[in-house]
Amino acid sequence: MNAALPPDAAERAARQAEVVRALQAVLPAHALLWTDEDTTPYECDGLTAYRQRPLAVALPETEDQVQAVLRACHLLKVPVVARGAGTGLSGGAMPHPMGVTLSLAKFNRIVAIDPLAQTATVQAGVRNLAISEAAAPYGLYYAPDPSSQIACTIGGNVAENSGGVHCLKYGLTVHNVLQVRGYTVAGDPVTFGSRAPDAPGLDLLPLVVGSEGMLAVVVEVVVRLIPRPQLARCIMASFDSVRAAGDAVAAIIGAGIIPAGLEMMDKPMTAAVEDFVHAGYDLDAEAILLCESDGTPEEVAEEIERMSAVLRAAGATAIAVSRDEAERLRFWSGRKNAFPASGRISPDYMCMDSTIPRKRLGEMLQAIAAMETKYGLRCLNVFHAGDGNLHPLILFDANDPDQLRRAEAFGADILETSVAMGGTVTGEHGVGVEKLNSMCVQFSPEERAQMQALKRAFDEHELLNPGKVIPTLHRCAEYGKMLVRGGRLPWANLPRF
Repeated sequence: MNAALPPDAAERAARQAEVVRALQAVLPAHALLWTDEDTTPYECDGLTAYRQRPLAVALPETEDQVQAVLRACHLLKVPVVARGAGTGLSGGAMPHPMGVTLSLAKFNRIVAIDPLAQTATVQAGVRNLAISEAAAPYGLYYAPDPSSQIACTIGGNVAENSGGVHCLKYGLTVHNVLQVRGYTVAGDPVTFGSRAPDAPGLDLLPLVVGSEGMLAVVVEVVVRLIPRPQLARCIMASFDSVRAAGDAVAAIIGAGIIPAGLEMMDKPMTAAVEDFVHAGYDLDAEAILLCESDGTPEEVAEEIERMSAVLRAAGATAIAVSRDEAERLRFWSGRKNAFPASGRISPDYMCMDSTIPRKRLGEMLQAIAAMETKYGLRCLNVFHAGDGNLHPLILFDANDPDQLRRAEAFGADILETSVAMGGTVTGEHGVGVEKLNSMCVQFSPEERAQMQALKRAFDEHELLNPGKVIPTLHRCAEYGKMLVRGGRLPWANLPRF
């Protein structure tokens, strides 16, 4: 089915009736939605600028039902888009107009906590934070902590290879997952990884983590738990320029220090979050760094002293160290609430996600400031400074087509500049539909062909999350022509072949 052209209403209605009949045979009535009123809440994820209603939404409650839905859709050659909590920011869970959205929301059970093996076995719909809450009585927790952790699901984290403010020291999802179990597009069971230190055969676990729902539908995950540190303290350091703050990040890493967290926010962002959560941020600073140390009291004391010395030498104008756990959590509350704080001051925002070398953080922020003038839009900056993962938030009003066009162009410029600086077009939010154009900038035709071949090895007819992540050769050619002419081609207007 060609998804580029909107299907004729009669064609869509006939296809929908066929799909609904097939799914009614394998799902209870309450687990299947297909009216416009019922499917509208599923028309987008956290990237609200692009919306599309599916033919139907399946909400299975058992693995047998998941398997049956996949088999029915595979038989009818109907696209399937798996969905978790819908907190993704790249349009990865946006429905296919002639497909089925497969929600894993009801797979929300923590199967087992093994304190001796330090693992948790959880269903795909379990919230990220719920894992740490369940492990807390054993003195353990799950380290990856994206800002949406109170809502986002572990299945979605696996799909996007999510990180969080503590990813510098403890790694991304891929570093904290031992095993993933699910089903192929044909409904066949498949397991990636192992509870043991290694698994027989090809190591496909790192392949499925970050695959954005294109290779399999995940139903269960085994994650690694780690002991909760005895103590954690956080430094808030102020700087009179974003370049100085960026240079300080490089200086900390260059000194051989790996903080538990190392985050940066510019002045507009600190103002937005301070008004929202009252975290105690320095509103006079052009940028602030949050640097956390955890471990034994002795380790923390030594590392805080070392980091403070590096920050002062790098030009910090003020340094505050959390005095207790409540103040540490307050420092982090601002960073954790950066996205909702931005939503309070703008009708819409587009949260970009790219990575650059740490040493170029200051340079990148200056480039983004110039882009604000170029596109006539504001941008708030917050990012995982320790690993160079940027999260610029472009503020706009999606009800104004011109503002949406400028926001798309602004975002594309950020991503292309990231590549030019030696970085990548994505860090932890995935490609989805948002960054399809920018994949053409980063990857060669040969590399994209290899990605497509890998996709087809798992999904011959390309039914799982089709039209996402991997652009076609024709699409990249069209985008290249637009760049030569000095324009931008928004995702929504691109032909899909």
